[in-house]
Amino acid sequence: MTQKAVVLDGQAIRRALTRIAHEIIEKNKGVDNCVLVGIRTRGIYIARRLAERITQIEGLDIPVGELDITLYRDDLTIKTTDRQPLVKGSDIPVNIADKKVILVDDVLFTGRTVRAAMDALVDIGRPAAIQLAVLVDRGHRELPIRADYVGKNIPTSSSEKIVVELVESDNIDQVSIHEKK
Repeated sequence: MTQKAVVLDGQAIRRALTRIAHEIIEKNKGVDNCVLVGIRTRGIYIARRLAERITQIEGLDIPVGELDITLYRDDLTIKTTDRQPLVKGSDIPVNIADKKVILVDDVLFTGRTVRAAMDALVDIGRPAAIQLAVLVDRGHRELPIRADYVGKNIPTSSSEKIVVELVESDNIDQVSIHEKK
């Protein structure tokens, strides 16, 4: 894969997350009864950043959890034919029953990851509502899933890949498009 273009730099990512934080607060009329749950791995970092922004804006802390969807994936047998899947576990610090859960991920593509995350959440508890926040929506949905909060819509072709890099895991903040060779 070769990098075709950088579509979001660090500053653009910060602006997008600040906007999403404001939208979450506005849509939910504050953040009472809300929980942010990041989908492993980069969704967790984005959820933490959103929580920081919300705290700066509202002066209130919002709980942040981590969700591991490994065992809920519908492609588990395809991806792990000769080895066991690495399950890191979920960590949600509050009971999600009757709470508004905002699932957070880096890229929304086919919708299969989000479907798996919703299945995992419902096994943990019964939220009052599930909302979806993503940094990038690249299209190409295979399931009828739509994000409530989107940092940037980036239409892509099937030969392209969106690569999200975050300081917490990659030592740089940027989103780029890569072309499959």
